Amino acid sequence: MHCFACQSAIGPGDRWCSKCGAAVRQPVDPDSERRFVTILRADVVDSTGLVAELEPEAAVSRLEPALAAMRGAVRQFGGIVSKELGDGLAAVFGAPIADDNHAPLACHAAIELVRRVGSLGDPGLQVRVGLHSGHVVAYMVASEFSKVYEIGGAAQHLAARLETAAEANQIYVSEACQELADGHVRFEFLGRKALRGFGEPLPVYRVMGASDLSSWRVRRARSVSRFVDRTTERALLWRAADRVAAGRQTVLLMGDAGIGKSRLAHEFAQDLRAGGWRLIDVECSPNLQGAPYSALKRLLLSILDTSARDQTKTDDPRDELPVVQQRALDAILDLPVSDPQWDELEPHARGRAISDASCAIIESVARRQRTILLIEDLHWMDRASDAVVATLSGLQCPDLLVLLTTRPNGMPVWIASCRAEIVAMRPLDDNSGLAMLADMLGPATTNEDLKNRIISHTANVPLFIEEVCRSLKDSGMLLGQWGDLSLARPVDELGIPSSIQGVIAARLDRVSRQERSLLQIAAALGPRADQATLRRVAAVPEDVLQDCLTALDRAELLVRIDSELEDSLEFRHEMVRQVTYDSMVEKVRESIHASILAALETDEAWTDGPDTLCYHATRAKDWRKAFQHGRSAARKCLVRSAFAEAVDYFEIAMGSLDKIPVTHARETDAIDLRMEARLAFAGSGRVAEALDLGSEAERRADAIGDIERKVAAMTMRAGAQNFYGTPVEAVTIGEDVVHLAESSGNPAWRNLAQYSLGQAYFLSGRYDRAEKMLATARVHLAGLTASAPIGTTPRSLLLLCCMMNSVTHTVMGQIDAAEQLQQQAAAIAEETGRPYDRVAAAYSGGWLMLGRGEPAAAAAILENGFVLAQKHGIRLFVPVLACRLGMAYLEQGLFDRARGMLTEAREEAKAVGYTSAVLRSSIYLALATHRLGDVQAAQNMLREARNTARQQGFSGLEAEALFGEAVVTPPSDPEARAAILSALRATIAIAAESGALPLRHKAEAMLNEMQATGDELS
Repeated sequence: MHCFACQSAIGPGDRWCSKCGAAVRQPVDPDSERRFVTILRADVVDSTGLVAELEPEAAVSRLEPALAAMRGAVRQFGGIVSKELGDGLAAVFGAPIADDNHAPLACHAAIELVRRVGSLGDPGLQVRVGLHSGHVVAYMVASEFSKVYEIGGAAQHLAARLETAAEANQIYVSEACQELADGHVRFEFLGRKALRGFGEPLPVYRVMGASDLSSWRVRRARSVSRFVDRTTERALLWRAADRVAAGRQTVLLMGDAGIGKSRLAHEFAQDLRAGGWRLIDVECSPNLQGAPYSALKRLLLSILDTSARDQTKTDDPRDELPVVQQRALDAILDLPVSDPQWDELEPHARGRAISDASCAIIESVARRQRTILLIEDLHWMDRASDAVVATLSGLQCPDLLVLLTTRPNGMPVWIASCRAEIVAMRPLDDNSGLAMLADMLGPATTNEDLKNRIISHTANVPLFIEEVCRSLKDSGMLLGQWGDLSLARPVDELGIPSSIQGVIAARLDRVSRQERSLLQIAAALGPRADQATLRRVAAVPEDVLQDCLTALDRAELLVRIDSELEDSLEFRHEMVRQVTYDSMVEKVRESIHASILAALETDEAWTDGPDTLCYHATRAKDWRKAFQHGRSAARKCLVRSAFAEAVDYFEIAMGSLDKIPVTHARETDAIDLRMEARLAFAGSGRVAEALDLGSEAERRADAIGDIERKVAAMTMRAGAQNFYGTPVEAVTIGEDVVHLAESSGNPAWRNLAQYSLGQAYFLSGRYDRAEKMLATARVHLAGLTASAPIGTTPRSLLLLCCMMNSVTHTVMGQIDAAEQLQQQAAAIAEETGRPYDRVAAAYSGGWLMLGRGEPAAAAAILENGFVLAQKHGIRLFVPVLACRLGMAYLEQGLFDRARGMLTEAREEAKAVGYTSAVLRSSIYLALATHRLGDVQAAQNMLREARNTARQQGFSGLEAEALFGEAVVTPPSDPEARAAILSALRATIAIAAESGALPLRHKAEAMLNEMQATGDELS
């Protein structure tokens, strides 16, 4: 094992590099995995011109100093050189060990790289650098003598294009990298630049230099939330502060990144300062882990800066120290030291002098004023400073409070010997998380669902809450100002902001290979996994399994759910699961999902159903099983009338089947699947797609010469035509299909074809023929040998025939016959209990009540059906139910409600593509508009509806539109009266031909009244 900074050999038990003092990063030898990293690409400008005329040895010598400088800069900041390119290199930061500071580290490495090459004193050696942060596939490439860490993916190409675009001695970075490093590094926006291989110009930034802001100040500047809760932790800190009079107190705040350690420490420190305490604070930096005494230097500068700003004190605290200790401090502060006594000291003695001087100066400060010494991020402390801080934390000094912060993996070995109180920080509770969100998003209750989703998604980790909200605002999902934000549109996925990808990935890298493997299986299983399935898929000894689960529980990654009913595990928050899942390359994911699928299929106790099996089969790319389980899941949805969900599963099944090699059996399955899916597509309002499915099924049946399936597909297409086409087309196709279905000897498709043709006759206004065809279908479906095509049942198809036949009899004024059919439809709906059947029965029930002149009773039935249709997504029925409901309101004199409902009906019908429903709702919307006083608008709507109905062959609707025109036209002059009489006569003629007796009688009554009051115009 070698040091990441200087590449010196490191012993297996060492925590620090013996040569440079950098903290040891435990190595891994990973398989291929996805990583979120920052990529650095650098090369020498015009290297070809520099070496074109040189011998090979001379060419290498000319460029090698620059390459050595590049390597050194990359390694100094924890990067790995993944590839050398002759005149440059590619490096990666944040892998193979994840580091949430990969972007700032890469930027600092780039700055140091340019500086080192410039310091070579060779004006011909100039470099350019490109940086980009993104996802890559990382893997080890083993050769005969070594291993190389390689990365692949589109992200590296963007880094290379930025490098090519950069000017000499300049560093260009992508927007993704700039967002992650902003505050730690200063940038200049260069605008959008066209980069080779990218279709659109991309935002490009130039690095201007390192920032002098501390990590805390960078985070504080980004923060948009107030400090909440931490009542327990604050009480512990105050208790320690109250005890300092008796002697030094040391408190260690420990918690994962983002938990709020720094926020709590600084809030508490400011409270103490307000009470007269002196604050000495320092942050350990990941950029300086390899620099001896870097943390101590910053600590001393903090003391001296505080003393310099204290106008009541004129003396320098160093003046009281022995000379050798003064020289020790000068050495740490990089001041010139010309003292023979110091020069003669052995390294151990110098270290002792530095430690003694640091302790003396801290004690001197504490004697004068109560002091809080705040040292943050011990996990990034350099080795030399670590020894001194250990001594400082164990001082026997009154009025000194030492407050330390660290991540769990950076717990100092000396912490127990200084009798420190360890405060393990936990996520916020739900109330505090909601208070934080209320402060950021605003108190409006409209965001309550989003707030609860964020709480669940982030498990109340403060940084995660804030970054998720920031991501939603930056993406335009949340509009407004902080404290008053509103959702612009529904949020499907909360996602994982890039700013916390590395934070979570770094936590995952702390677990063992076997623990990570279990975590990946659990991630593939979903947010919650039962231990039995995990055990079967993992196939490890029980003691190993339990040890791993205990470790993952302790790390708060995968926690056990205490329940007597189930033995399950749950991710601490969804983001851990997502990062774990995303870290797997495609082949690993497929393998895990295949294992899960096999385990579930052979589990006799498995009860969750085909939807879960379909998910795992799809992710495993087992297309045959994805088709089978997808079809089963779709059928399960159809049983409960969940048409939108059924469509999703049918699409998965169809897409999966089409990935299987073409065979005759595959094609017959594909045709049957499309025909089975027809009701799901039509029922959910996707009528045009249902029509396309029929056409596709017909084309495939033709291709394999399957006449029976072709007839079935034509039947399916004919049914869709009733909603999407014109009555003339629907009747022509329907009659042909009924003839073909009868001659093919397939009674199931014949029954559906007859129902569809009866519906087509109804829409064309040929009510007598509609009644006869529907009655024929009913007879076939009521027999003992009744059959229905795939995707429905004889009882459900019989109900539809009864529904449509009842409606037809109602239009024809045959109320008793309509009543009998309605009772039969309602009985079938009660028997099946299926929402679709209940909605269909409600539709014809509403027609019947309106036909009987009972609009209030009709409204009650239709309202129930309308709510049921909306609840279950039965969108095909929504516009027709809304239309009849609007008519019921209209007949009750509820004109405003009628207009609102009929407007909704028309818009829904347009969205679905249901032509007849658009016309009918427009006709009755016009009548409601007329009753509300807008006569001209009503006349225009009716005229347009009448013309459209005439052109497209909806003769029954043409008659209703004509009668409506007669109703809304004021008989103000002879011309108007003539128009009314003409419309009434046309209505009577069409109604007489179609058999619509109630409409004919109403038109005749109005005509008689008109003639009685103005006979001279007749």
